[in-house]
Amino acid sequence: MDIEQKQNEFIDHFVKRASSLKGSALASVVTEATSHPSLFAFSEILAVPDVVELEGTEHSVYLDVLRLFAYGTWSDYTSNSGRLPELGSDQALKLKQLTVLTLAETNKVLPYDQLMQELDVTNVRELEDFLINECMYAGIVRGKLDQLRRCFEVQFAAGRDLKPEQLGSMIQTLSNWLTTSDNLSVSIQEKIKWADNMCGLNKKHRKEVEERVEDVKKSLSSKVNRNKTSDSLLKYWDILVDVPYIMAEVTNCKQADIDIRGHEEVYSEPGGVMDYEEDRSRPKRRRHPIS
Repeated sequence: MDIEQKQNEFIDHFVKRASSLKGSALASVVTEATSHPSLFAFSEILAVPDVVELEGTEHSVYLDVLRLFAYGTWSDYTSNSGRLPELGSDQALKLKQLTVLTLAETNKVLPYDQLMQELDVTNVRELEDFLINECMYAGIVRGKLDQLRRCFEVQFAAGRDLKPEQLGSMIQTLSNWLTTSDNLSVSIQEKIKWADNMCGLNKKHRKEVEERVEDVKKSLSSKVNRNKTSDSLLKYWDILVDVPYIMAEVTNCKQADIDIRGHEEVYSEPGGVMDYEEDRSRPKRRRHPIS
């Protein structure tokens, strides 16, 4: 459960109690509220009509104590301790915790020397133990202790009650914030429109590029097909060009065959070639010696 939700529960509890009591009976409510370890806001209790009625009465001192815890610091108490009741140990601890929150409202780097003076602490060890055990562990602040630089770097601090005179400044601050937020919202809307417009242009450009790529692909495909057709025609043309040569060669071959056959007929005529069997049947001539 976070600190804000806890605050709301404790505030409701003490507001209900304060609303049912009057006069001196409210002293116990004030003492319990300012001693409670988890309560750090008191403006709602201050706004209870019965508490407001303490102003100007013999019990107004309890109203002053409640205002001290709502808006003041430890140094405010030490400066006015003569007219305020003595605080218990729990109340003193609570007021010192609230003092750290007040200092963290305006500065995010708190020097050790300033903290020791405001909290009435005498040494660094005691100060660091207080910041760690009573502030950071309680969840009201988060930060870093820098021993080398002797300072406390605040990262987060719970808010305190606003003083009545701070209300106008807070309203102005919120108004400025609202104006800045409106201007920022307008700027963001313009950026969104610009981004949408650029997105549309990019999509259109991308589509055009894709269409151009497809056109180039089709053009290349058409050229390739034409090249294939041209190659085929060239092949056919080469064949056609070779036809006369082929026909001539065929004619030459036929003529050569005719010539060869003619020679065969000449050499195969009767008597043209002596038959070996015929030659054996003829009587041999006698050769007469030459005298």
